[in-house]
Amino acid sequence: MTVHIINKSSHSLPNYETIASAGMDIKANLTDPVVLEPMERKIIPTGLFMELPVGIEAQVRPRSGLAIKKGVTVLNAPGTIDADYRGEVGVILINLSKENFEIQNGDRIAQMVLAKYEQATWNEVDVLSETSRGAGGFGSTGVK
Repeated sequence: MTVHIINKSSHSLPNYETIASAGMDIKANLTDPVVLEPMERKIIPTGLFMELPVGIEAQVRPRSGLAIKKGVTVLNAPGTIDADYRGEVGVILINLSKENFEIQNGDRIAQMVLAKYEQATWNEVDVLSETSRGAGGFGSTGVK
């Protein structure tokens, strides 16, 4: 798949780090460092603008290392970039730790996964088919 992209940052384009990677790291595009205080959230610009093919979305997801080591994650994970959006990709980060976290220009702040999607057509009915699970949810299958 080919995706048209404008890169207004001074950083390289997002790329796959390994042959089997699903996600590409996204970098912060900042003129000055940004400090996230505990429980604070901010939109971090990337300098990236994309034209995704119809039927493809870009999902913005947390980086696991940043989440476990620093307590910083993507607030609306996964964030969705729709195929008809043409604005700058921004990443909503939140600091869930008890310490300030400083973001520098070029820091890898999130990852992006491109995924196919379909739009649904609703068929309103009065009864749904039966399954062995039924309405069981929210842990109904147990822990082990």
